[in-house]
Amino acid sequence: MQPESIGSIPEQTARIAHAAFPGGNAYLPLRDELESFVEDRDLAHLFPRRGQPAGRPWRLALITMFQFVEDLSDRQAADAVRARIDWK
Repeated sequence: MQPESIGSIPEQTARIAHAAFPGGNAYLPLRDELESFVEDRDLAHLFPRRGQPAGRPWRLALITMFQFVEDLSDRQAADAVRARIDWK
């Protein structure tokens, strides 16, 4: 795995998320905070060097935090990743 930075949120995604939550949402600022908290290179040792590439470590950490906060099963968290703009 080649470590990558978190990068910026696509402009359209950010605009839609802020329009959907004009009063704010607890998850929207977390991604920015996580950027200074964890980087791929900090977690790269946890991932295999061979085989199918895994998701980005920073993204998996963020989703795991959301999953914990909402007490979701793995299936429910996977559904939330696909369906919820605040998780994007």
